[in-house]
Amino acid sequence: MTQVARDRLYRRHRFPAEVIAQAVWRYLRFPLSLRMVEDLMAARGIIVSHQSVRLWVEKFGRHFANEIRRRAAGRLGDKWHLDEVVISIGGKKNWLWRAVDQDGFVLDVLVQSRRNTKAAKRLMRKLLKGQGRSPRVMITDKLRSYGAAKRDIMPCVEHRSHKGLNNGAENSHQPTRRRERIMKGFKSARHLQRFVSIHDPVANLFHIPRHDISSDHQRELRTEAMQMWNEIARIQAA
Repeated sequence: MTQVARDRLYRRHRFPAEVIAQAVWRYLRFPLSLRMVEDLMAARGIIVSHQSVRLWVEKFGRHFANEIRRRAAGRLGDKWHLDEVVISIGGKKNWLWRAVDQDGFVLDVLVQSRRNTKAAKRLMRKLLKGQGRSPRVMITDKLRSYGAAKRDIMPCVEHRSHKGLNNGAENSHQPTRRRERIMKGFKSARHLQRFVSIHDPVANLFHIPRHDISSDHQRELRTEAMQMWNEIARIQAA
């Protein structure tokens, strides 16, 4: 066992840090089920149950996500796109509220049972607390709750309400939809909140804008993202 594997973060775990981090990375980076990750690890001669992968994601994934979020504080864009999408859990409607910046990076997510002004206010307060500043512009769809909430929470912020301008926020729900199908639905609103709170910061780390950058620059950004992941996971690059 290497010195890195004996890091306090991985203490009392039978598998080395590289194995744990690789399993967590695969599950969060790609739309894979826990059993798919189990099979991929087995193909490399690593026998680990899907239940162990689930526990690793909940423990280490949250730690990694919090560290990514901390490093990104104050660096994301000043144009906020807010959107909400309905997700049925056990036959009951829940609303997944999400905010992204102009480059497609997720600012925050919040699962709520309502789609009204009170729910919009909760999201805005959470955004202000997490980002530590108000946006330059806020863009939403035609839902009137956004305007009512903005007048109380961020009265000086410019608000553009137009469905056609909010494609970035609407598209940001797609990874969650794909995972919802693979997982055959979320077990509860708490389960959904826990998943997106871990998944979205990791997705941010590996999110590479495709517009107006060369393929060489894309490779550089991908390499930098992987280096940061290894640093956050406290492992050495292969």
